[in-house]
Amino acid sequence: MKGLDLEKLQAYLDSPPLSGTMFAGGRSNLTYAVTDGVNRWVLRRPPLGHVLPTAHDMAREHKVLDALSKAGFPVPKPVLLCTDTEVIGAPFYLMEHVDGTIYRDAAGLSPTEFRELTFTLVDTLADLHALDPQAIGLGDFGKPEGFNARQVRRWKQQLDASRSRELSGIDELHARLATDIPDGAGAVVHGDFRLDNVLVSDKLTVNAVLDWEMSTLGDPLSDLALMLIYAGRPMLERDGVPVAPIDIPGHPTLDEISARYAERSKRDVSDLHWYVGFAAFKLAVILEGVHYRYTKGQTVGPGFDTVGAMVPALVEQGHRALEGN
Repeated sequence: MKGLDLEKLQAYLDSPPLSGTMFAGGRSNLTYAVTDGVNRWVLRRPPLGHVLPTAHDMAREHKVLDALSKAGFPVPKPVLLCTDTEVIGAPFYLMEHVDGTIYRDAAGLSPTEFRELTFTLVDTLADLHALDPQAIGLGDFGKPEGFNARQVRRWKQQLDASRSRELSGIDELHARLATDIPDGAGAVVHGDFRLDNVLVSDKLTVNAVLDWEMSTLGDPLSDLALMLIYAGRPMLERDGVPVAPIDIPGHPTLDEISARYAERSKRDVSDLHWYVGFAAFKLAVILEGVHYRYTKGQTVGPGFDTVGAMVPALVEQGHRALEGN
């Protein structure tokens, strides 16, 4: 299986014979279901090739999952961390397998159910931001002071490391974002919070929030803004056609999402223009990195061929957000 040598993993774990499958849909870290016939785990490892500095840190993911699971927040409980790259060719960690449904297209949900599920996601995000990092053992997980300024610099560096083509307007967008950067309160932020990063129960409650590779201590409004970007972009597919979550019947409006978050978190969300502009830039850079790996033959699984086409529209959206549109 590409990216995971089950025989080497079996030897490392000293376990019975293992079987496994790769989860579809991931665009960054690779995720596999692994079982010895009795126990079920999920393994996470970095992508193949072109791993950017500071990205895909397995130890950080393991640390945040451990702290959040102990705090009672819905995440998979980590089982072990292996930083020895000789075992499977990359650092990795194992976590418990959590049952639930990932709604990549809201299929099977009525408009009422989809609306309520979306609000549940908003509440879950607000609850994450309400946690005291120091109290749950994440006081050293990041530096909230100057978070937004560092993010602007960091994602420009990530862009420069993934350049393979001309992208009209993206450098200008970065330059605009680098002026008048807001300061925000510190909280545990997920960094990529969206519908298909959540395992949902049959009762439409959240069993687990997944994919913590970009988590840190930072400005909680950055998570909210990225959720708004994801809601408005055609990132899902229905019957093979790209569709934005907000265009699926039942999805709340962007204003309703912001209002729900404000009510739950008691935070001021009256001016999100900069945050939405930055969220568009960040997602554009993330997808450009995925596109770069695709062009180099370093991606695993289907669906990567269309990622690059999403980037220009995100750049345009970032500019419009900064202009108040």
